[in-house]
Amino acid sequence: MISQEKVKETVCQLFKEAVTILPADVESSLRKAFIEEEDEIALLNLKAILDNIKIAKENGIPLCQDTGLPIVFVKMGNIKVENLYQGIIEGVKKATSQVPLRPNVVDPISRENTGDNTGKMIPQIDLELVDGDFLEITVMPKGFGSENNNSLKMGLPGEGLEGVRDFVVETVIRAGGKPCPPIVVGVGIGGSSDLALKLAKKALLKKIGERNENQEIAEMEEIILEEINKTGIGPMGLGGKTTALDVKIETAHTHTAGLPIGVCIQCWASRHATAILEDK
Repeated sequence: MISQEKVKETVCQLFKEAVTILPADVESSLRKAFIEEEDEIALLNLKAILDNIKIAKENGIPLCQDTGLPIVFVKMGNIKVENLYQGIIEGVKKATSQVPLRPNVVDPISRENTGDNTGKMIPQIDLELVDGDFLEITVMPKGFGSENNNSLKMGLPGEGLEGVRDFVVETVIRAGGKPCPPIVVGVGIGGSSDLALKLAKKALLKKIGERNENQEIAEMEEIILEEINKTGIGPMGLGGKTTALDVKIETAHTHTAGLPIGVCIQCWASRHATAILEDK
């Protein structure tokens, strides 16, 4: 059995890794954008981002002052775990104290801060039951400069992939520089309204350049990415070639009468970290 203490320590360590070390694929993509950029202001912004990444990693400090809302994705196979929920809660509390994470969690009405990044329904936990004898935990500290620019459209079936493309590009244009580009764009198509947005957020966990297994959708990812980068919004919204590092689409079957489209935007600090636990 995997102990509650093991879950706690794993979650704490994952949040520390996620907020201080950018995934290699994201950093590499930012470096590529810097090499290909020609605009002087965009080059200055990209250099500042790359310097920030280096300093955060070397000093073990957060990449951004907004260490996000704690979101945890769990894949659970045929394995016994001692109080998984409480282990995750305690892991977030420990990370808040030790990393430290900025205490961001408040009551939505009174705005009273809980002080430890936990609260009613928070950390937000997504549980997926899978085959295999393991427990996979992925943390995503989601900053709200980008989260505030997410969008949902309950489209009509006839809009098809062209309608998806137009809505995603419109959402990015409307966001402008607010989500701190270069951004990563997650898109969820299908399901219900809430599932479409969940798919969009989970799409952000895929590596930069990783394409959907469906060829038609993979081509649409590339088309949307090209359209976004044609806008010229650029790094930090001040102009340049790279507005988005990637576009990632996930789908689910849906009702015959609808085409839900969820868009989840992530800032350049596309933070997440994963660990796999086995009962040994």
